[in-house]
Amino acid sequence: MEFFDLKDKKEALSWLLSTGEEARKLRQAAHEVKMAHVGNKVYLRALIEYSNVCRKNCYYCGIRSGNSAVRRYTVGKDEVLRAARFAHQAGFGSLVLQSGERQDEAFIRDIEELVDAMMQQSGGELGITLSLGEQKPETYARWKKAGAIRYLLRIETSSPGLYTRLHPAGHSFQARLDCLKSLRDAGYQVGSGIMIGLPFQSPEQVVEDVYFLKEMDVDMVGMGPYIEHPQTPLWEYRDRIPSKQERYDWSLNAWALLRLIAPDINIASTTAIGSLSPKGREEALYAAANVIMPNLTPFSCRKEYFLYEHKICIEESHEDSRENIERIIREAGCEPEYFSQGNSRHFHARFQGE
Repeated sequence: MEFFDLKDKKEALSWLLSTGEEARKLRQAAHEVKMAHVGNKVYLRALIEYSNVCRKNCYYCGIRSGNSAVRRYTVGKDEVLRAARFAHQAGFGSLVLQSGERQDEAFIRDIEELVDAMMQQSGGELGITLSLGEQKPETYARWKKAGAIRYLLRIETSSPGLYTRLHPAGHSFQARLDCLKSLRDAGYQVGSGIMIGLPFQSPEQVVEDVYFLKEMDVDMVGMGPYIEHPQTPLWEYRDRIPSKQERYDWSLNAWALLRLIAPDINIASTTAIGSLSPKGREEALYAAANVIMPNLTPFSCRKEYFLYEHKICIEESHEDSRENIERIIREAGCEPEYFSQGNSRHFHARFQGE
């Protein structure tokens, strides 16, 4: 790995933009670092898209509050617990509860009760990850006390200027940073992530984003390509985004760069990369990722959690999802790690250090 001078961001930029044999060298180097630090196992996180009700109006998101074409839903408690029971019995080891952002007491209490019920139902064995947006510190503390151990809050971009262009007034870059700090203070395994190939985004900014995740000392990352949605304000600028192939290559290269500079974090192979290429998730797993998320959202709701165009895994049954995920993992040359919460090695090292 001597030829990777990743302290030099100009050098990192050239690797981000690499294709062909150079990109293969980068991803192979990241694969070797991944094998040395987190191994060949892939952790499974069952995903439940709990609700598409959201108070935010982010310009890139299909379920933004300003999209009146969306049929809003919230999954019932019994359905969530049924999916969580399947995840536990199938050996997924961990579950992600994802939702549009709400801050009202009824929502906070519902999540608190769901987390507690899932923990009781699984005998405390199921690792609970939440991805529910910006909340007050006391809310994060309540959910942590109920049993959640991980929280994903994507920064989307580390550039305050670009962040402002992606969000309307009332959406604060500093507030997002403050929430990430609150999550760390609350004792969560903290995750964040970025979008790659946004309108108005330069390759230099993508490199800065990768280094930002390292500097934030996150324990896990969920990132991937930006994919446009026709019912969002950014659709107007779809002619100003890189091609699908460029977004795909940049994303895989960014994953590889991140693995090289943050070798012991958990990195998810996301649905978005698979939406750009049939082999996207396999390539991400080989190069850098060690987490994948089978979708257990009820069929009646999946089509309504429509964040971007051409989203995959909408029609799979729970059983098909398990079989497909295992096939993807094995085709990437990896092994599924069943009945494991898959906690971040970086978190354990950081926690001991603190």
